[in-house]
Amino acid sequence: MDLSCSSELAMMTQSLHFVQLLSRIIRGTYKSRHEQVPHRITTKSAENGNSAYTRRKSSMTSFTDRWRRTSLTQLSTNNMGKPKKTKKFAAMKRMISLRDNRIKDKKDRLKKKRKTPKSDGSNFSIREVPQTSSAMFFQYNTQLGPPYRVLVDTNFINFSIKNKLDIWQSMMDCLYAKCIPYITDCVMAELEKLGPKYRVALRIAKDPRFERLPCMHKGSYADNCLVNRVTQHKCYIVATNDKELKRRIRKIPGTPIMYIAKHRFSIERMPDAFGAPNV
Repeated sequence: MDLSCSSELAMMTQSLHFVQLLSRIIRGTYKSRHEQVPHRITTKSAENGNSAYTRRKSSMTSFTDRWRRTSLTQLSTNNMGKPKKTKKFAAMKRMISLRDNRIKDKKDRLKKKRKTPKSDGSNFSIREVPQTSSAMFFQYNTQLGPPYRVLVDTNFINFSIKNKLDIWQSMMDCLYAKCIPYITDCVMAELEKLGPKYRVALRIAKDPRFERLPCMHKGSYADNCLVNRVTQHKCYIVATNDKELKRRIRKIPGTPIMYIAKHRFSIERMPDAFGAPNV
């Protein structure tokens, strides 16, 4: 025989032997050389359990058990390496639409679109828009001018007493012109209801320099009365420190607000000739 043929045969036999060995390992029928050899252990070594042979046998059995557990796919991945997984960008979960037949109670989930009736010309809505005052030139109130008319609220008198301010003198220092403070019947009723604790404020409100305005509405709630007067007549400045009343009066165009801050009277909004508010 040729040497080349013999070498080829040797290689084929080696490869076949390796394949058979690998298949036996995977099936779990492979036994190591130490497992096939009959046990020749003396009684002393069996009692001790620490001999070199027993230690060698335990290490070999653990190795074979490990090989039996591993599968062919694990062997291939360990040899070849783990495949790289590319990240999916902007991946969204698939959702079932609300119109799907599998969803129960579709009537609760889907809102029916209301059909708008066609306009024939006979069906039309009426809107009530408040008429703009003739005193307003864009944002400039032409009725505001000296002598200034100031509607005084209940808490404004109390705050002026706490800050030790004279109402008439402080108003003139703020506006640099003559001021006429006005007080309504509902403001007087509120001061009377407050009791003896606010008797000084009631005595100031009864001063003849205050102009009295009669009220035709029911009750003694002053905020609604002041808001209605300001919307009807644009010649007033509202003097108050109440946050809620300020919020309501800010929505009315052309109405300045007088308040007390830093121990003096000041104007929050006073429109100038160009329509821009002076703060």
